[in-house]
Amino acid sequence: MKTGQTHTKTIIVQEKDSARAFGSGCLDVFGTPAMIGLMENVCLEMTRPSLPADSDTVGIEINAQHLKASPIGASITCTATIISIDERKICYEIEARDTSNDIIGTATHQRFIVDIEKFMRKMPSAVAHR
Repeated sequence: MKTGQTHTKTIIVQEKDSARAFGSGCLDVFGTPAMIGLMENVCLEMTRPSLPADSDTVGIEINAQHLKASPIGASITCTATIISIDERKICYEIEARDTSNDIIGTATHQRFIVDIEKFMRKMPSAVAHR
């Protein structure tokens, strides 16, 4: 993993990705939560192969702009670039484009490298629902 490294992923927008399905809007267009999920996933896919088996990354911050609507069936290509690495914190710039190569979204994102076992030990136990 190094500064300047990029990773790209393309998806086809499905109904499950819509603002209506996420409850973030009423329209059948690519929802902002789905776009942010795609952006985080591209960063995770790029970073994970460089980590030890007992480590992973967790997202700690994302600052995103959803600039253009995309219909169900649109092809969305998302590219992330590592812009800095500071010990266990990795910073990315991300861009999402549609079929016509228009930018539909941009973001900056930070992920933190964690030891999986130590991280999960800090999670509170689940409380049984009554």
